[in-house]
Amino acid sequence: MQFPDDDTGHMLQQIHDEGVDLTGFHTLDFFILFEKQEHAISYQEALKSSELSADSQLGTCPDTGVFEVKVSIKMVPQHDVIMDTEAYLESLADKHNGYGDGWGLMA
Repeated sequence: MQFPDDDTGHMLQQIHDEGVDLTGFHTLDFFILFEKQEHAISYQEALKSSELSADSQLGTCPDTGVFEVKVSIKMVPQHDVIMDTEAYLESLADKHNGYGDGWGLMA
């Protein structure tokens, strides 16, 4: 499989090289960070009323110690869909003083 030459493409290539079938559904986790807990909570509330069918969990980022909302979405991991989802989640985070911190797939 060929993937674009960017961070998402490199991640997909690595996952593919590990033998994961990227043609089926997987749960992808998107990580959104917040300095204040109330901003993270308001983001979760906004996410619930959005058009996405997503689960979210509030915790703390193990690397930075700031508040982290993990947004889990079941999808076929296609580059353009991941990029669009990430952009949407980050635009929503901007409204709640948050920022994106990437995504991952546990296969």
